[in-house]
Amino acid sequence: MDKEQIGMCGAYCGICEWKEKTNCLGCQICKGEMFYGECGVAKCCYDKGYLHCGFCPDLPCTELQQAFDHPEHGDHGERLANLKNWAKGDETILRLRTFPKKV
Repeated sequence: MDKEQIGMCGAYCGICEWKEKTNCLGCQICKGEMFYGECGVAKCCYDKGYLHCGFCPDLPCTELQQAFDHPEHGDHGERLANLKNWAKGDETILRLRTFPKKV
């Protein structure tokens, strides 16, 4: 696992579908200034000096939980599991199963 591709929110940027589409370098390299604007989760984590939110004692904080619950960008617990695994040194990467889009 490339540590520069660890998403601070628990997504793994190395397999993100938006990486190629947007020429995104990942939140570690962008320091929270993403292709779509500032990422509050990444910015908070970067400001606290953590590699990812798994090291934060407030896991999961309100901001991170809102990201997990977002109707278009949420997941089914994969990011939280990734963060907990990565904090323990387990480099397993669970792929995100995103919520179905509303029609």
